[in-house]
Amino acid sequence: MIIRNYLEAESKSGRSHSGQGEVQSVKLFHESDFESSLKFLYYMVMPPGTSIGYHQHGENEELYIILEGSGQMTVNGEIRDVKAGDVILNKRNWSHGLENTAAEPLRLLVYEADL
Repeated sequence: MIIRNYLEAESKSGRSHSGQGEVQSVKLFHESDFESSLKFLYYMVMPPGTSIGYHQHGENEELYIILEGSGQMTVNGEIRDVKAGDVILNKRNWSHGLENTAAEPLRLLVYEADL
């Protein structure tokens, strides 16, 4: 059994995909932890005004799971408000980015899998 706690793990601060400001992230699971096509699982905290820069992936898919807070997600040029409970699918070759437009931190999980 493998259990990792994102609230107790050491986080790193930095810019994500050339976004605005610094976000905190914890890489809970790495590609080597899986026997499937999953590549990683991140827990992220985005302070107000920060963003994950608009970017594109190749042959993989990602899920963004909003745990707390709200913001704006851009996928292929379409901007939508997102909030706690929303799960956003980014399919292969899609462009996407996320901005915290609220006054509270935005907390999320990000999974990525190769195709």
